[in-house]
Amino acid sequence: MASRPARYRRGMAAPLRPLRIAQVAPPFEAVPPDAYGGTERIIAALVDELLRRGHHVTTFASGDSRVRGRLVPTVPRALWAAGAFEEGTGELLATAELTLRMASEFDLLHGHLEWFNPLLARGAPVPLVATFHGRLDRPWAPTLLAETPATLVAISASQAAQRPEATWAAVVHNGLDLRGAPFRASPGRELCFVGRIAPEKGVLDAIDVARRTGLPLRVAAKAPRSPVERDYFEHVFEPACRRADVAYLGELEPRERDRLFAESLATLMPGRWPEPFGLVAIESMACGTPVLARPSGALPEIIRHGRDGFLAKGPAGLADHVAEVAALDRRAIRRDVLERFSAARMADGYEAVYARALEHHARRGPGRAAAVRGTRPG
Repeated sequence: MASRPARYRRGMAAPLRPLRIAQVAPPFEAVPPDAYGGTERIIAALVDELLRRGHHVTTFASGDSRVRGRLVPTVPRALWAAGAFEEGTGELLATAELTLRMASEFDLLHGHLEWFNPLLARGAPVPLVATFHGRLDRPWAPTLLAETPATLVAISASQAAQRPEATWAAVVHNGLDLRGAPFRASPGRELCFVGRIAPEKGVLDAIDVARRTGLPLRVAAKAPRSPVERDYFEHVFEPACRRADVAYLGELEPRERDRLFAESLATLMPGRWPEPFGLVAIESMACGTPVLARPSGALPEIIRHGRDGFLAKGPAGLADHVAEVAALDRRAIRRDVLERFSAARMADGYEAVYARALEHHARRGPGRAAAVRGTRPG
């Protein structure tokens, strides 16, 4: 278990009575996404688990979402599926405004709107739990996180450590229902890379590892959208592919992506950026496939060196570990990740946060304590 940040609040909570919870998703991808969308997959998994536990869950998301429970459309169609690749600031503001208009219908709001979370919390008449899914090393972070009424949640200790001045209520690792992931005890000899074709994701270093080891590399990633992405794809990525045995597969739907993981010798995650979590790692490990990664961001919290894969600081070190991958126990990798990063464990963490948020809100305003049963002060 990762160490808690210095300002992590402690406290235990008894089970909640059924709550009316609003999950507020960004409008960029459907919930769940058709292909790959990390935040939206997490929201869908959390909604499913909360519903299973008897809570009444409403999700604010794009109109083409297929999330269980009640859906309140915020845009007719997910922005990226509709071809809108701009920042989406207007749509995020509209999502926050719609949520605030309906906020009194709920016991609690759970926002996934990144830097719009603190603004949403300032206008909400009920508690707001704010999960940050992205990087926090932004110049505006101290101002927006200071004195926010939101109950702040980080998805890794590494992410929370980027903003030690913030008062984090909890670190709740992401979780998914990974039980249906395919498994192959005897994989092929290919390496795989799943993620964006972007400098910070390390796709060129993945190609370098393939070149150094002489193994084929299969790359699953979205087609470039913006002019900057297309320029990088055409003038950097494609020429690099010609110098090694690399197959670009495009963006795969979930079943095909999981098959790619299961068939691969190892998954490469050589990104240089401060990875807030790393869903690709747990998805690969659920298929029994080890991960070779830089020790960036949260990845050392997820990948146990020598058990789930190997951590190294560059392509040369990662390439050296490829020969050791076959000796790892793929069945043990799969078994452990299903327990460590399950949707149920994630929901346990969030229920505890919900209880503390409701209790804190009740102390600030009389008559709200009925939302929580048997909590102890945090």
